[in-house]
Amino acid sequence: MPIKHILVVDDSPTERHFLSELLTRNGYAVSTADSAEAALQLARKNPPQLILMDVVMPGQNGFQATREISRDPATCAVPVIICSSKQQETDRIWGLRQGARDYLVKPVDPERLLQRIATLSRTGT
Repeated sequence: MPIKHILVVDDSPTERHFLSELLTRNGYAVSTADSAEAALQLARKNPPQLILMDVVMPGQNGFQATREISRDPATCAVPVIICSSKQQETDRIWGLRQGARDYLVKPVDPERLLQRIATLSRTGT
């Protein structure tokens, strides 16, 4: 199924704006959340077709939220791409073990992100 609606989750207003503008310019409908808790509520109420998840946020972190999304029957079909400033290989592996489909390091390369979204849209994985 083609990806049309993306939820951007980041506590940084600048990062949310950057990603939202990039995605909107490229034809995607975008919702935003400034915390993992808000993202979980939005994802359950109106599941997006993709979630871009920050890791370091107050309260619940992105790893915990990704694990919850991937295990919840209401949201487990929604792929998550983690977009984080945490750039250690162990962080990437941990994110993937929590259920993320991909892990990109900030600052996110716009072309790389759009390619990953297009690949998920085509393959569904």
